Amino acid sequence: MKNIFITIAITLLLFNCKSDKKHEIIEPVEEIVADTILVEEIDEKPIIDTIMKIEEVTEKPKKENIKAASKPKEPFKNYLIESDIKITPIKHGTLVIDYNGTTIYVDPVGGLDAFNQHKAPNFILITDIHGDHLSVETLNAVNTGNTIIIGPKAVKEKLPQSLQKNFTTLFSGLSRSFSTSKMALEVEGIPMYNLREEAKQYHPKGRGLGYVISMNNKRIYISGDTEDIFEMRQLKNIDIALVCMNLPYTMTVESAASAVLDFKPKKVLPYHYKGTNGFSNVSRFKTLVNKGNNQIKVVQLNWYEGS
Repeated sequence: MKNIFITIAITLLLFNCKSDKKHEIIEPVEEIVADTILVEEIDEKPIIDTIMKIEEVTEKPKKENIKAASKPKEPFKNYLIESDIKITPIKHGTLVIDYNGTTIYVDPVGGLDAFNQHKAPNFILITDIHGDHLSVETLNAVNTGNTIIIGPKAVKEKLPQSLQKNFTTLFSGLSRSFSTSKMALEVEGIPMYNLREEAKQYHPKGRGLGYVISMNNKRIYISGDTEDIFEMRQLKNIDIALVCMNLPYTMTVESAASAVLDFKPKKVLPYHYKGTNGFSNVSRFKTLVNKGNNQIKVVQLNWYEGS
């Protein structure tokens, strides 16, 4: 009996719950949105601009640490200009000196083509009789009726009569003055010879000549083929020195550097630096000179194709 009453009570309870749910009233709540704008009234431009700005920020690549490009190096100029005097290497011991409309060839070899970038010479200096300093063929090609050729007696004796007409013989320790309408030139003969017994056969004393050229208040020394002789070491007030260094014909880079440190030119150009075993170590020459006297400037020009 008790169980029947419990069952009836549970049934009535469930029925009342269902009745309450049926009668539950959910009152609608009015939601008021201030400043409501109709879709067709929206100005789309600000939104588009905003989107584009967002995209730009999103897609903008991160900054990379890019080093500033270094200033491009100037192209190598294969010549030296000092006080309006221009020195241009041709090859080995051959060079051209230009100043104020006057052109000087030193030991011209290689034929006319070797000088096709240069004016015809007013003066030609020849240091010795060897083929890398004296070429009759080249002299005939570059010589003009007004060219003055200067050299030692041994050189003159190797020339045909046609080239001897305007030849001026110079001797060691002597100088000659020349002039043009635009400049004055003084040429002094300087000894050049070998010291080592095994090398004296190449350049005996008294045959060839080096030169000191004076122009525009500058003194330029051209060594020719020589070793580090006493006369070189005694030179004074040299602004530019062209110094040879090749074995077995002249001297080592150590001997050349030692001589340069003695006579102290303001600038020195290593030249005539190819011997029987290839190129001399001109970098070592520069190191030795600068270590002994850092006031002397070593100027390295290119005297050989591909070097």
